[in-house]
Amino acid sequence: MSANLENLAAAEATPWGFLRRQYTKPLPLPPSTTLQNQTAIIVGSNTGLGLEACRQLLSLHLRHLIMGVRSQTKGNTSAALLRTEFPTATISVWIVDLENYASMRAFAEKCRALDTRIDIAILNAGLVRNEFGVVAATTHEVTLQVNYLSTVFLTLLLGPILIAKRNDHVGNSKTRVEPPVLSIVTSDAAHNTTRQSFGLAPILESFDDRDAFSGFDWYCKSKLLQVIFVAKLAERVRSSDLIVNTVNPAMTKGTSFFDGVPRVVRIAMRVAQAVFARSVAVGASVYVYAAVAAGEESHGGFVGEWRVKAWPGVMYGEEGRRLGERVWEETRGELEGVGGGDLFEGF
Repeated sequence: MSANLENLAAAEATPWGFLRRQYTKPLPLPPSTTLQNQTAIIVGSNTGLGLEACRQLLSLHLRHLIMGVRSQTKGNTSAALLRTEFPTATISVWIVDLENYASMRAFAEKCRALDTRIDIAILNAGLVRNEFGVVAATTHEVTLQVNYLSTVFLTLLLGPILIAKRNDHVGNSKTRVEPPVLSIVTSDAAHNTTRQSFGLAPILESFDDRDAFSGFDWYCKSKLLQVIFVAKLAERVRSSDLIVNTVNPAMTKGTSFFDGVPRVVRIAMRVAQAVFARSVAVGASVYVYAAVAAGEESHGGFVGEWRVKAWPGVMYGEEGRRLGERVWEETRGELEGVGGGDLFEGF
């Protein structure tokens, strides 16, 4: 797992590490892989990598797909396309707004009400911002809120539901029931963050500093926080009950990811994507690998290039351990302040 790969971490933060990631050839799933009779959730699934991940899971005979989207209209349009391709599957479109804690709770309650187990949850929603913005309902900077706080909130909501449904199914099954998998989509941009990027001040509060804001730096730091949180959560959850991991699709062309950046940066990134980027199908296949094939080895780990990779270097050693504790405690304190303290008791 990632905890044992410290000697490989430094290389991941180099240009050569980036090039190696981009040009690694996909590893196919075992030919016997099937998701027959299984249910999967993908949040952020009406376009790009999320939509392609839906398509790939359905091609493995997934029985029920739940598309978590912010726009019902856009979600319905994407679902209609998938229903044409996969007419025997059940495809549901449910609203979940990652800027609204009540919306996330309502989404989780709909998941709880299902009369089947939930085998896979992929949390794919995320963004990078050009300008500083605040979520009015929480008063936090948007990148921090969507990429980190809300993603963690939804993880803590869904995790116990996946575990409970799996345990209910175990009692009625005579064969081994594999643990469900919850994957958070992160980024190799997490390798760009150093310990000095946080300093000694409260980490979460630093994101709300309008004067210090830098869109790409905020994105990199938010992605690192995701990896740190999942690693800490895995210490509290048995992999036999629930596998939690983070997954990196690497630079991928054909997405709307850079739509929010300045035009000159967007043009430069389009050129870079034309040279280096993976196709959407290849990027999404890493999601599928993390959810379907990575197994218990990936618990708490960082999945990329169709294998478990090293965490970002800042997570190792005694300083890395202390950083992890800071992130965990600050996150717990923040979510307790919005009525989410009970969520930590579910693990």
